[in-house]
Amino acid sequence: MKWNLPNILTVARLFLLPPMILLFFLPFEWAAWTCLGLYAIGAITDFVDGWWARKFNQQTEFGAFMDPLSDKIFVITILLMLVAVERLESFWVLSVVIIIIREFAVAGVREFMGSNDMTLPVTKLAKWKTTMQMVATAVLIVGPFIWHGQLIGSLLLAGASVITVITGWAYMRKGFEFLKTLKD
Repeated sequence: MKWNLPNILTVARLFLLPPMILLFFLPFEWAAWTCLGLYAIGAITDFVDGWWARKFNQQTEFGAFMDPLSDKIFVITILLMLVAVERLESFWVLSVVIIIIREFAVAGVREFMGSNDMTLPVTKLAKWKTTMQMVATAVLIVGPFIWHGQLIGSLLLAGASVITVITGWAYMRKGFEFLKTLKD
């Protein structure tokens, strides 16, 4: 494995999770804002690692494998923590369930298609979904300490989950179409 900057950033994102988890359980405003700062660093590294790898031709098999896995671990852990500390409650938790199901389903479709030398490119709508989800998550991390933060964050996450269903179904449909072209 080659330790270039993109791969280091990908792995570093996972090392942000333990302190973030601890900060979620501390009932202090400074802990929420510190957690938000770490979350922002994680989001920035997610952008920078891919950009750097493409721009400076530093793509590796490790990065191709680990980056999406790191992203999923990061996102799912933060969403579960929001539920654990009750920043998302009652029916708002359905947004988390929808997002997690889509993450696994699309990962499965990508894995299957990739093993057959096919790719499933990210759509513009999926990028909007990711952006809305990231903003919603950021708002929810500090939700109790900003005006209507939990409501605003919950509504944004619900919006992201609607787009999640739309993009997830589009990816699944492409997977099913590809499956039909294969001969048993």
